[in-house]
Amino acid sequence: MTKKKPYLPNNWQQYKDAPDELFLQHTFDEFMDWKVAGWALPSSVACILRVTDINTKKVKEYTYQRRSSAEAKVKKLLNTAGYEGKEFTICDSDNIHFLTPKD
Repeated sequence: MTKKKPYLPNNWQQYKDAPDELFLQHTFDEFMDWKVAGWALPSSVACILRVTDINTKKVKEYTYQRRSSAEAKVKKLLNTAGYEGKEFTICDSDNIHFLTPKD
C-alpha cells in the first residue's frame, strides 16, 4: 500500500492579494529574451536532437555528449527511409535549428 504524500501548503493567496506595485512590469520582448533565447544546456550535454513525426505528432528525443555523435545520428536519420515526414529540432549551447521537409 502506498503512503499518501503530505500536503505542502503554498502561499498563492498572498500573491493574489498583493498590490500590483510590488511586481515589476516586463515587456513581451524581455520575457521572450529570458524564456526563449535564454536556454542553457548542462555542461555534460553537447546537443539535443528532437525528431517529430508530422502526421502523428510523436516525438523522439536524443541527447548527445559529443557533437560528432549527434552529427552522425542526423546523417543516419536523413538517409533512412521513412524520415521524409519528420521535423528536426537541433539544439546546442549556441543555437536552435528547426528543419522541416519541403512540401
